[in-house]
Amino acid sequence: MCNLYNITTSQEAIRQWTRALRDILGNLEPSIDIYPNQPGPVVRNAPDGTRELANLLWGMPTPIERVKGKADYGTTNIRNPQYGHWQQYLGVENRCVVPLTSFAEPSPTPGDKDPDTGIQRNYWFALNEERPLFFFAGLWTRWQGVRKVKDGPGDFELYGFLTTKPNALIAPIHEKAMPVILTTPEETETWLTAPWSEARHLQRTAPDDALVIVEKPATQIKFPPQAPAQGSLF
Repeated sequence: MCNLYNITTSQEAIRQWTRALRDILGNLEPSIDIYPNQPGPVVRNAPDGTRELANLLWGMPTPIERVKGKADYGTTNIRNPQYGHWQQYLGVENRCVVPLTSFAEPSPTPGDKDPDTGIQRNYWFALNEERPLFFFAGLWTRWQGVRKVKDGPGDFELYGFLTTKPNALIAPIHEKAMPVILTTPEETETWLTAPWSEARHLQRTAPDDALVIVEKPATQIKFPPQAPAQGSLF
């Protein structure tokens, strides 16, 4: 399942694509990695009906029967929207789109460490080598509860996104699922406005040629090569 993605684009590009009329995001860094239980930009149908770009916390409320311990760290990926718990979030008032330019899936090979990060290697996927903007089909909600035990209960605005059967490119790396991707303004518009009977058809496997494997973002290089010391021959 996708638990890491990168955004390397501008707020203006996101607003223009989605026709968001309000922007309460703050400043979007030129390139940012998004991890579970951390804030990420989404375009949503706000409670007053305005389409807005906002910063929400990644991880929807987990079905109560699956929460372990005192905190709900959130459900990042939603595979079965017909499951009873998710039914309450399927209306247009709880739909959002999640901007990104690339996303990661970990290597399925045990012990496959990335020398630049020191952790399990990730494969990164984008629409092409230029990494243009696209979106995940997401859901969002307001929620009260405990995300981290040390912080106690709080009020949150949360999001997650749908997954589906992987295509031929992703299946060898993650055999169970891939994110539901939206690659045109028409698709994002349908997701944000259409009745569920129509919007649900966007939860489909991307064509096999819809994505390519790209190098990891520069933000992922935790241990950059050391420059030679002054006077060094090498």
